[in-house]
Amino acid sequence: MVFNLSFRFKIEQTARKKESQIILALDFPFEKFEKREGLFTKAEHVLNAVHPYICAVKFNHHLVLPLGVFDGVQKLVKIAHDLGLVTIMDCKVNDIGATNETIAEYYYAAGFDALIANPFIGWEEGLKPIFDVARKQQRGVILLVYMSHKGAKEGYGQTIIDAETGKEMPQYVSFAKKALKMDADGVVVGATYPEKIRAVYSILGNRTPIYSPGIGAQGGEIKSALEAGARYLIVGRAIAQSDKPAEAAKQIKNLAKR
Repeated sequence: MVFNLSFRFKIEQTARKKESQIILALDFPFEKFEKREGLFTKAEHVLNAVHPYICAVKFNHHLVLPLGVFDGVQKLVKIAHDLGLVTIMDCKVNDIGATNETIAEYYYAAGFDALIANPFIGWEEGLKPIFDVARKQQRGVILLVYMSHKGAKEGYGQTIIDAETGKEMPQYVSFAKKALKMDADGVVVGATYPEKIRAVYSILGNRTPIYSPGIGAQGGEIKSALEAGARYLIVGRAIAQSDKPAEAAKQIKNLAKR
């Protein structure tokens, strides 16, 4: 495979410039559809307030569903870019190849620098079309290796028989090895499981950065995640839903730097 540093280089340069490895997840609670303009205003306010303390913004279905990809969300992506931030779409792509290819094309067309995909779907007629689109457009693909919630062990933590070696291993270990083989631009491992971060880092080293969600509201700790090998920390509700988002983001940034 062709080794592509474009997205990885972009987010690394942004992190250095901002002196921050914090990624804001724009997670807000449900709002009635008729209040969607207020949701956009809230997201815009948070972005403008916290941009000095973060390096990237992660979008989820939380905003895509009420605001629309090529309406409010695309406007927010542009705002983030204008503020010098990298944007990631957490769509967890998880379908057949033709569908995945179209999904990737739409999100990249909306301006996203990278998207998150689920490795459960496999390579042929699964992940490969996503990577093909990403490489053609110099965008990123980040693979979901271990989620941050308690039920993650039922899927990502299950024991499997590796198809190539015939040996038993945890599902997430298999995904980490595949991420390296596929030349993914990063992997997601929940900050709530530092032991999983450590195991994945032992496979990836510094070749593939680890993105860790779950800081704050879900109980993930900054120090343990970073010491285990996380490169970027994804923080949602602790910042986005704070009464003083700028102060919250600044405090989290400083904690991570220490």
